[in-house]
Amino acid sequence: MDLRIWIIAIIPGVVLAITIYMLDKYDREPVSMLLKIFFLGALSVIPVIVVENFLLGLNVFSGVLGAFYTSFIVAGLTEEFFKRQVVLRWAFDDVHFHEKLDGIVFCVFAALGFATVENISYVVFRFDANVYVGIMRGVLSVPAHMLFAITMGYYLSLAKCCRSCSYEERVGYLRKSLYVPMMLHGTFNFILMLGVEKYFFIFILYVGYLWKVNIKRIREYTMDSKLNHTHAAENHEIKSHEQEDEE
Repeated sequence: MDLRIWIIAIIPGVVLAITIYMLDKYDREPVSMLLKIFFLGALSVIPVIVVENFLLGLNVFSGVLGAFYTSFIVAGLTEEFFKRQVVLRWAFDDVHFHEKLDGIVFCVFAALGFATVENISYVVFRFDANVYVGIMRGVLSVPAHMLFAITMGYYLSLAKCCRSCSYEERVGYLRKSLYVPMMLHGTFNFILMLGVEKYFFIFILYVGYLWKVNIKRIREYTMDSKLNHTHAAENHEIKSHEQEDEE
């Protein structure tokens, strides 16, 4: 066993998870819960494999249509559905999911758990421990799963934490938390299947777009977290002064 290949396969997901954890600096979730979501995300590989194999058996298309079906339905819909299910079932109703940034954090940890196992399967087993494949996936594929998850968490948080939203708007955001990352994921895979060499500049522009949009979303929710933290500190100080006056 080449330990170097295992490290190359595992490190990207772990580093990105730590990065997201550090960005959530005002009200961090318990590490134990984040680890649980990460490992449940890793376990979601099992139903994903079963469903993807079933859907691949239904693929009657070829050429561009076959690539479209595989990218958007087999990979995009299936993988985003099960990663989202991890958060919906084990984090969405938890007391620690109480501000918008939490949705992004939970979704990213679930996605990176999945992406880490997927990366191991590709880098260590499928491509005969190819270092080049490991580096390319570490730079592109694993971060892509994180970016799809940021979008998912962005909409899940609006579904839960938007106080001024109507019931219909919340349902709309809940639906977007699945089909928007599915479309982003499908587009990413579709370009790769058509040939990244042929569509290299389109692919680079698309990856740049993913980073730009999702960095903006993280900044928006980080500022929201900061404001929540500031307001909570101010309220605590006011209550402390009131208690001192009463005494």
